Amino acid sequence: MKTENKKTECCCEEKIVVKKNKCHCNSSGSNAIYGLGVIGALFYFLNTATSFSLVLIGIGKSIFWPAILMFKLLTYLQM
Repeated sequence: MKTENKKTECCCEEKIVVKKNKCHCNSSGSNAIYGLGVIGALFYFLNTATSFSLVLIGIGKSIFWPAILMFKLLTYLQM
């Protein structure tokens, strides 16, 4: 089986990783900000948890809360 080398065009100007002729743009800055949001929300929700079920709910909320916050903010700013 012969594989052809195809030139891959990418839409981003950041660091680019090409794997299997697909373009992947690295956005580690936004991942770090999201991670800090998750950690902060995790501390907030786990401080008020008094039972195991509230701990599980707090973990779920801390994962999705930063994403919902950014969605609402961008919707409000009409971006």
